[in-house]
Amino acid sequence: MTYEEFNRYCKSLPSTSYVIQWGNSHVWKVGGKVFAIGGWEYLKKPAFTFKTSKHNYLFLNEIPGYRPAPYLASRGMSWIQQYDAQDKDDKELKYYITESHRIVSLGLTKKKQKELGLNQK
Repeated sequence: MTYEEFNRYCKSLPSTSYVIQWGNSHVWKVGGKVFAIGGWEYLKKPAFTFKTSKHNYLFLNEIPGYRPAPYLASRGMSWIQQYDAQDKDDKELKYYITESHRIVSLGLTKKKQKELGLNQK
């Protein structure tokens, strides 16, 4: 996935906003909270960082091409960075980005979720 494709996909998710920060990283937020970051490390290949469940964090931490996200994971947060996507299907990354969006949106207040039309059933 390129950064352009990453940005296009993140933009397609509900109630998102975009900002460039932290050394020209592509930072995507839902309700003002970060759910995905494109870039951040000075790598030759694109790198994508996202929040995960504890289970997925433990699982992905063991998979080549994924690692605990620099800075965030060292602070005890369940964030993973895909830094080497050699033969990975973008569908997998899109799943984890969508899950990150869901997890972060569930952390918003119920009032904020309702304002944004998120998680309404």
